[in-house]
Amino acid sequence: MDSTTAGKVIKCKAAVAWEAGKPLVIEEVEVAPPQANEVRLKILFTSLCHTDVYFWEAKGQTPLFPRIFGHEAGGIVESVGEGVADLKPGDHVLPVFTGECKECDHCKSEESNMCNLLRINTDRGVMLNDGKSRFSINGQPIYHFVGTSTFSEYTVVHVGCVAKINPTAPLDKVCVLSCGISTGLGATLNVAKPKKGSSVAIFGLGAVGLAAAEGARLAGASRIIGVDLNSKRFAEAKKFGVTEFVNPKDYDKPVQEVIAEMTDGGVDEVLSVLEVSML
Repeated sequence: MDSTTAGKVIKCKAAVAWEAGKPLVIEEVEVAPPQANEVRLKILFTSLCHTDVYFWEAKGQTPLFPRIFGHEAGGIVESVGEGVADLKPGDHVLPVFTGECKECDHCKSEESNMCNLLRINTDRGVMLNDGKSRFSINGQPIYHFVGTSTFSEYTVVHVGCVAKINPTAPLDKVCVLSCGISTGLGATLNVAKPKKGSSVAIFGLGAVGLAAAEGARLAGASRIIGVDLNSKRFAEAKKFGVTEFVNPKDYDKPVQEVIAEMTDGGVDEVLSVLEVSML
């Protein structure tokens, strides 16, 4: 471990959401050392996902503030708690909001990733070990978000919510694998499972939609139809395997009919990845 900080409280900067919908405030926070089966990470790069915005606005769920948002990031292990054997300080990692204990029925299943212990819980703002937060300001607890809280220079997460990666991978690029890319790619390869030569329609060509298109390309789909209200997205979508583009605003009939006519009856798989909360 890093002898200069391991086992000690670290003071660092974090973007704290004090109230729903109010601007985040850069504060100096105290980050406690990791406890058993926990890892403290130094976050080097973090992205902004629509889900962060959704819960910051506190729409459709129980508000929990003050809180540190963020779940799509890349960083380095600073120190590990008791019982952590697969990670060590200096490892390059991605925090993930849907973790794996590797022992429950869901983790052992090829069809599910909803771990009994670490499944996504947007209302929980504390660590599982003791029901307390590892963040504080002048003694006041600052709540966690989906077990990651990457809008902080340091964060503490459960070891099951950390994915070790190749240290040569550029963290400023692969940080989006924590959520957006894995969501779209995983929806295609693990859920839709298009067969080679099949046709796929993808509604929404944002980051998640492009990842879904990449998944369809990797699966060998022969036609990948992208549907979006922004025609400027098609040029970028081609790089991810999209072969045809449909803008519903260009037609005076339902887009489903347009696609059915294009494909002599319909596509084999439909993936809807519009700009909504992905959790």
